[in-house]
Amino acid sequence: MSTSTIKNSFASDNVSSACPEIIEALITANSGIASSYANDKHSLHLNSLFSAIFETEVAVYPVLSGTAANALALSAIAPSFGKIYCHQMSHINTDECGAPEFFTGGAKLIPIASDDGKITPKLLENMIRGIGNVHSAQPAALSLTQSCEVGTIYQLDELTALIAKAKQYHLKVHMDGARFSNALAAIGASPADMTWRAGVDVLSFGGTKNGCIAAEAVIFFNPDQVGPFPFLHKRSGQLISKMRFVSAQLEAYVKDDLWLKNARHANQMANKLSKGLAALTGIELAYPTQSNEIFAHMSRETIQRMAAAGYTVTEGELDETAPPRFVTSWNTTEAEVEALLSAVRSALL
Repeated sequence: MSTSTIKNSFASDNVSSACPEIIEALITANSGIASSYANDKHSLHLNSLFSAIFETEVAVYPVLSGTAANALALSAIAPSFGKIYCHQMSHINTDECGAPEFFTGGAKLIPIASDDGKITPKLLENMIRGIGNVHSAQPAALSLTQSCEVGTIYQLDELTALIAKAKQYHLKVHMDGARFSNALAAIGASPADMTWRAGVDVLSFGGTKNGCIAAEAVIFFNPDQVGPFPFLHKRSGQLISKMRFVSAQLEAYVKDDLWLKNARHANQMANKLSKGLAALTGIELAYPTQSNEIFAHMSRETIQRMAAAGYTVTEGELDETAPPRFVTSWNTTEAEVEALLSAVRSALL
């Protein structure tokens, strides 16, 4: 690995390469011909494969990006006149260029602020108003992110309490799981306990940030709620003709718990980096490190010195005032972590 690669490898888990198992799966899927538009053997296998993982019958729709997964999932559970409650720092609110509003036909995002990236039942309840008022958009859905945008994680009791409050107001629940694997690996829960058993209706299941090339999925935990979603899937351009190459990635991703192995490693490297940063005078962690994202306060001079040394420091990821962020990946090495810590120490001097 070149020095320049090491210096930029903590910018995001999106910058990492695909893992070998995914590449091998694509090579295998590339042999011969296959039916198109998700009628290939890989795509047809996804429902049974993920039903076994989640211990219930699910309906799986592969897509190419997390933005598409989130926007399409929300379009299935929120009407055009609905309100979608989400965290102020959520990806759907800050990073998706209005896609959720577009695909829902105009549903209104209601951002909720908190210091740790998580929504509490009380915070949600305080924002719910206008029920039955024809002049107001109507409460329709809750979208929560697991793990959260700041790297924190809803523990199971927090998750069930929040969703119970949402259900009290008849809200459908969407989970943005771009880093679902990191959260699951961190708390050691079962996929079922962290989703449908807690009351989640639809999940954006992420793979791209954790070793895939371009593979996400919209997963419905109640197939009866799918409704016209196949038409939305097609209309959005996400039902691609050679879907076997997306579905083969998802198959390989969950085979032999590859997704969890990759996530555990990323989390472990984040923990090592977090401890190293916290031990340095002049560095203050902004949030607890619970998954694979670390936010750390550091001076403008330190950031400039690191930039001069060739290190990419991602600033303003959540908003213009957000502290620098470092993200570890499935293939982050201890040597890379040590090199980054060494660069920070030099910048502090």
